[in-house]
Amino acid sequence: MTAREHHDGSERYVSDPAPSLGSTVTVFLRIPHAAGAAGANRVFVRTSPDAEPKFAPARIDRTDEHETWWRADITMVNPVMRYRFLLEGGPSPYRWVNALGTFERDVTDGADFWLTSFAAPPRWLDDTVVYQVFPDRFASSGATRSWPSWAVATPWDQPIADDWRISTHQLYGGDLDGLVQRLDHITALGANAIYLTPFFPAESAHRYNASSFDRVDPLLGGDDALVRLTHAAHDRGIRIIGDLTTNHTGDTHEWFRRAQQDRTSPEAGFYHFGSDEPDDYVGWFGVKTLPKLDHRSPELMKRMLTGPDSVTGHWLRPPYELDAWRIDVANMTGRLADIDTNLGVARQMRATIAGVRPDAWLVAEHCYDASADLRGDGWHGTMNYSGFSRPAWCWLRDPASDSGLLGYPSPPPALGGAAIVATMRDFVAAMPWRSTAASMTLLGSHDTARWPSVAGGPARQLAGLGLLMGYPGVPTVYYGDEVGIPGHDSDRGRAPMPWDRSGWDQQLLDGYRRLIAVRRSSSALQRGGLRWLHTGDDDVVFARESNDETVLVHVGRGGGATVSLDLATYGLAGQAAVGLTTLVGDTDLAVDAGHATIVDTDTPAVHMWRIGS
Repeated sequence: MTAREHHDGSERYVSDPAPSLGSTVTVFLRIPHAAGAAGANRVFVRTSPDAEPKFAPARIDRTDEHETWWRADITMVNPVMRYRFLLEGGPSPYRWVNALGTFERDVTDGADFWLTSFAAPPRWLDDTVVYQVFPDRFASSGATRSWPSWAVATPWDQPIADDWRISTHQLYGGDLDGLVQRLDHITALGANAIYLTPFFPAESAHRYNASSFDRVDPLLGGDDALVRLTHAAHDRGIRIIGDLTTNHTGDTHEWFRRAQQDRTSPEAGFYHFGSDEPDDYVGWFGVKTLPKLDHRSPELMKRMLTGPDSVTGHWLRPPYELDAWRIDVANMTGRLADIDTNLGVARQMRATIAGVRPDAWLVAEHCYDASADLRGDGWHGTMNYSGFSRPAWCWLRDPASDSGLLGYPSPPPALGGAAIVATMRDFVAAMPWRSTAASMTLLGSHDTARWPSVAGGPARQLAGLGLLMGYPGVPTVYYGDEVGIPGHDSDRGRAPMPWDRSGWDQQLLDGYRRLIAVRRSSSALQRGGLRWLHTGDDDVVFARESNDETVLVHVGRGGGATVSLDLATYGLAGQAAVGLTTLVGDTDLAVDAGHATIVDTDTPAVHMWRIGS
């Protein structure tokens, strides 16, 4: 990649990432001299206060033999301020710099950078690595349970049924006290947050068809078990993320039963009924066991979203003290035909969180382009399937894997590094930097095939994990991936955790522990910016830079290519001359006169180096 001008929303380039309305923020643009002569003669920052374009001159902040940093001030006239830079002189008469790069032509506002004055996501996300747990399949306390009539009781070592109509009703007996007993495994892995799929009672193993939001399923140990879990986890520095369906309930939910029985009841307004017939209602995607909620109902908003006694607020308060909500089907919540209350739902949840637990995280499930829903005043972030998971699969998927991803009609195509980086840049540009940083990044989940099966081997699996741990966002690991549990689709991927360690891939587990430890020990990887330095078919290289650290990340899929970087053109030569520390990998970074050489291998690999002191 040609060294060009760079700016992003991280702390090196924005003086205040959480500005208040009316405050002034200083933004910085770095211009390598390799971009032409002295880079630029004049620089302006272009904003649009109250929707009218305005240009403010930038001034030189500092310069050296390799690059010049310019600075400009932006006043937060509006809650959302979009901006980009206009450069005059240098290699062209003029050029624009926005979140997609540098353009020697006029551009739309669509890829402008963002500043928002909405409350910032919780700072604890910087240091967080999430471990996702499917409660019924992770660990059992051995407590005796009375199985409901719908359940298919299954021994722990028996496989998932091939028929989804059976597999969704298989119960293996995992519970929250079993998870408490296995917290040491999660701590040893290095994760410090646990994302639980739903714990509410329901007539399925996945529990996304809740019959109540007022209690914890007795099959998981009941309310007291959740209290024991959150307290035990918090004692170890682990946060707990709950999972809530705001789009629908189950058809056995107490609200829906009352709605069907009495069409004059308040609950009847919670759902989309078409007539007085009890079975004439909208099911999510036509599935009648999942009646869709209608958030135009003030009573539904009160019970589910508004205030400390709502479902949203109740489980964040003592004695339960959840630290976050992941919202199931957030993209479709409140949306049906010409009805759209989605933003209102997200904003109300944020308001409730602010009043009950201001440092709680609100993250939305969104399987496609979530950018239109991520201004910063609703969901803090999303599950970044489209901006991270799919590009990673396209680049690192085992060619023999036929696993599809989230409803696509065919497996992800095999693409080179330049194509997948272009996709990642598109998604970063489409939303505030804070939303990118507060989104889950993941290689797989309970809704996808397992990453070990998609990658096809430990080397590619760890290369993907290196990309995950190096990339901005909140890295999330699905339980059992670290020991190599296979699963070519989401049903098979929900297999019980094998606690007989003789079958574990110990080298793989060590690799997970090593990469997670590096992530959690590096300020650059936790909260630094993102500069892409090289994209080839088989190799990508990027820099993560915080105020006090720079880390260079190389991920290769085994093409055996040699990557040469002119560090001077990226302003990194001086730091490299001070010193280099290998964080991950068995290859030292060879630097000679400002040029860095990375010799790739014929097998997938990840390398990370700290540049400078």
